[in-house]
Amino acid sequence: MKLRCELALLPDGLQRDICLEIEAGRIAAVGPARGDEQRLAGFVLPGLANLHSHGFQRAMAGSAEVAATAEHSFWGWREVMYRFASRLGPDELAAIAAFASLEMLEAGYTEVAEFHYLHNQPGGRPYADMTTLGRAVREGARAAGIRQLLLPTLYQQGNFDGTPLAGTQLRYGLELEAFLQLYEALRAGECTLCSTGLAVHSLRAVPLAALESVVAVAAASLKPAPLHLHIAEQRREVEDCLAFRGQRPVEWLLGTGLVAPHWCLVHATHVDAGELRGLAASGAVVGLCPSTEANLGDGRFALDEFLAAGGRFGIGSDSHVTIDPREELRALEYTLRLWRERRVLAVDAATPHCGEFLYRQALVGGAQACGGGPRGLLAGAPADFIVLDTKQPAFAGLPDAALLDAWIFAPRPGALREAWVAGERLVAEGRHRHREAIAARYRDCVTRLAVHAAN
Repeated sequence: MKLRCELALLPDGLQRDICLEIEAGRIAAVGPARGDEQRLAGFVLPGLANLHSHGFQRAMAGSAEVAATAEHSFWGWREVMYRFASRLGPDELAAIAAFASLEMLEAGYTEVAEFHYLHNQPGGRPYADMTTLGRAVREGARAAGIRQLLLPTLYQQGNFDGTPLAGTQLRYGLELEAFLQLYEALRAGECTLCSTGLAVHSLRAVPLAALESVVAVAAASLKPAPLHLHIAEQRREVEDCLAFRGQRPVEWLLGTGLVAPHWCLVHATHVDAGELRGLAASGAVVGLCPSTEANLGDGRFALDEFLAAGGRFGIGSDSHVTIDPREELRALEYTLRLWRERRVLAVDAATPHCGEFLYRQALVGGAQACGGGPRGLLAGAPADFIVLDTKQPAFAGLPDAALLDAWIFAPRPGALREAWVAGERLVAEGRHRHREAIAARYRDCVTRLAVHAAN
């Protein structure tokens, strides 16, 4: 298949009249258009990876905006989330994951890293097939057609001091041997669009010996598996780590010498200048989720300092209070503007347009964190891309170089017209081709959950 792009964001800049040759779901060649190709009218962008998702939380988005607990912080929200998660089974997980994946595609994400820590039945009893819930999440992604990195997650204790899991947390707990068996079983079920990595929930949830074992498994092959973990998301976590280990979480982790480029450290909202430099030097990606971090009151990340040190980042929608890569990118820059009381901070000399700079950085960081090789409109990369309708009034009168700025910083509905994954068009005229069926299944699912909660 040959596709003619009116305008495309290539690795070396914006170009017009470009031909993408697609074979077996990948870009075989990129070159000048010759006139015999299928036309993609608009602005073609490589799709972004959503590098941090808890898919099931999509079904509770908007329902925790009440002062329902004494703890008006992440920790109070977590109790609401625990209660919601206690009601979910495989059918619900699949239906919610499919709808969240559909929304990601309609928003501009073409890939997702699913941080999956629901493993057991309510009460903590294992399923006869330990892959039951992981396969349900994978089924949801397949139904929507998004590319998915599934990250089975190790969760073993309640805090740094080894506090045992209790109550609803028992659904998350696995012994190390069972966890590694789960990882291998999920790897055996991979397909063209689904791969498997590893995740450690957090330093507080996994003892050092188990962390080292997971790190060794991730690094065992010539191409290490992606390894993700939450870190330094809240001040209380930093304080608990200081009390138990005498060091801050990122400081302690960097001191182990374990962190490597195939790692993704999610949040890292509470880090000092030395930790920022250490993160950048490690080559790891920092996974930033500013819409969720703002919603939970987590904190802010000094992106300008991190970039100045050579750091890499990607973005994620995490709890899915919003699913829109533009909002994540915009929030990163706006947080800096409010903090520094200056404008247009996330740029460099080579890419002075803030929208393009943020997009390119998130593309590179997301690809690295997902472990699937280079992403973009280049030969050998997956044919995953989106098309913006530049005939929209929001883009009128703008030069090519300002189109990404306008899409990210002056967003208007309806600009994203198409989304393609592996050379297949999944979104046309802004709507996913299976929207009605997936949305109906989701609606039935959350209605049942609401009835169950009421009873």
